[in-house]
Amino acid sequence: MASPKTTEAIVAHCEALFGDLDFTAARRWKDAEPGRKVIGYMPIYVPREIIHAGGMLPLGILGGGDNIEVIHGDAYYQSYICRIPRSTIELAITKRLDFVDGMLFPAICDVIRNLSGMWKLMRPEAYVRYFDVPQNFRDDLGGEYYINELRELIAGLEGVAGRKIPDDDIRRSIAVYNDNRRLVQRVYELRAKTPWKAPTSEVYLLLRAGMVLPVEDHSRLLEDYLATCEARDRPMRDNCRIVLQGTFCEQPPLSLIKAIELSGCYIVDDDFMLVTRWLLDDVAVDGDPIANLSRAFLHASAATAAKYEPDPAQKGAFLIETVRKRAAEGVIFASPSFCDPALLDRPMLAKALSRENIPYISFKYAENSGQMQPIREQAGTFADSIKLWSEA
Repeated sequence: MASPKTTEAIVAHCEALFGDLDFTAARRWKDAEPGRKVIGYMPIYVPREIIHAGGMLPLGILGGGDNIEVIHGDAYYQSYICRIPRSTIELAITKRLDFVDGMLFPAICDVIRNLSGMWKLMRPEAYVRYFDVPQNFRDDLGGEYYINELRELIAGLEGVAGRKIPDDDIRRSIAVYNDNRRLVQRVYELRAKTPWKAPTSEVYLLLRAGMVLPVEDHSRLLEDYLATCEARDRPMRDNCRIVLQGTFCEQPPLSLIKAIELSGCYIVDDDFMLVTRWLLDDVAVDGDPIANLSRAFLHASAATAAKYEPDPAQKGAFLIETVRKRAAEGVIFASPSFCDPALLDRPMLAKALSRENIPYISFKYAENSGQMQPIREQAGTFADSIKLWSEA
């Protein structure tokens, strides 16, 4: 793929990918060579390195957003849950995902666990796996459990690929994804340093592109964005610097992100699409690649509401560290309606922020939220209050 060479062209390209609910780019990749396979996955974290090592395309499925009307999906679930499983079912029933050869459902919540079972009923011919992760972070317990889970995943994906996935291929894929994570981190550092040059509405689209493109193409896109964005001449505003928290699964509408930015806030960190930043350091490429992936998960992964926290005293420490690292002035908790992990975590995180005198507000959304003015007003009031009291 030849990457666009201006920031505006890069963003336009990413926005076109974002709005394409037929996944044309992934279909085109699959059709380019006989025998290619596509493995879909829900948000949070799956080891995409293993899918890539099998010569297959990892495809991020993040629901239907606000561009799809959910009709059939409502028949599969009760109304008092988040919207992402219903819109994902809608994508399947309307044949938008008929080209996907397998689906991974990571351990996010009970709703996603149930969705994996429904997928087996809807797509009995496809490979489907609920991908569980350890709740114990000792190498000899949780680590061994996770290694076994990864081995079982490899065996299943080998059945889809029709070939073995050797360790050397996994090592090469780990190196490729290490490069991609470093580039994503550079984009986040650029935004934190100069958020007026890299607005979050652009950074978000850039990350979304990585859900549907081959990782090599996405890395080139990141490189081009960094090269063109750093040279931009855009005015700096006296905005409040905030961390956005709670958006790790069902994604917010793009209009919500823009509304927060228009309210007078610079978003300097977030938990969008954690699969791109779940592992905080490079994964070792020497030695046993499966053991290396396991150790990276246990000892160098992000904290999130969907991941077990073994030490209650550490609840909120990762968020506070992020606030300090990004020189943020406050936190906005933006969680999907009925998101049990985010909403159960929020009081504990808020308590930790209060101990550190870090301001915060909270609201809920759905991926098809249409009315953004109240959110914009709430975020704007929050930003104004921080500026007012910080100067007092």
